[in-house]
Amino acid sequence: MKFRKHSGIYTLSTEQVLKVPIAQAWSFFSMPQNLSKITPSHMGFDITSTVDSKVYAGQIITYRVGILPGVKSNWVTEITQVKEQEFFIDEQRFGPYKMWHHEHWFEELPNGNTLMKDKISYKIPFGFLGHIAQSVFIKKQLKGIFEHRFSTLEKLFNGR
Repeated sequence: MKFRKHSGIYTLSTEQVLKVPIAQAWSFFSMPQNLSKITPSHMGFDITSTVDSKVYAGQIITYRVGILPGVKSNWVTEITQVKEQEFFIDEQRFGPYKMWHHEHWFEELPNGNTLMKDKISYKIPFGFLGHIAQSVFIKKQLKGIFEHRFSTLEKLFNGR
């Protein structure tokens, strides 16, 4: 897991090998309903819109999620691009971040496993205070979310 800062934007990059064929990995991740399975339960993640069984470009997904203890936020995401079994991108339209752009990449490995990569670029509101929040809280929270996700996917797909 790597964090970078550039031009006031933070980028988080992660990678994980899933011991399943790319079709199985894609099937799981392209179903919006599965997002709650890989989000920490203490965040109270709840999809509030009706969603189709697979992501598609132009799809709007609304949900509520805990961003601070006792504080829930409405979040509106648009799936902006999809290339079957290769990648999809979601972008926040309304929510707690000034900008949120999440790329989900899938690569078939020679041994039949799947390399999954995530690249999240985000900008925090509130200028200088937002940068302090990034240092004190937000980076830690995102790290925890993706560590939980990694652990959950290890159990679901890698038998650990």
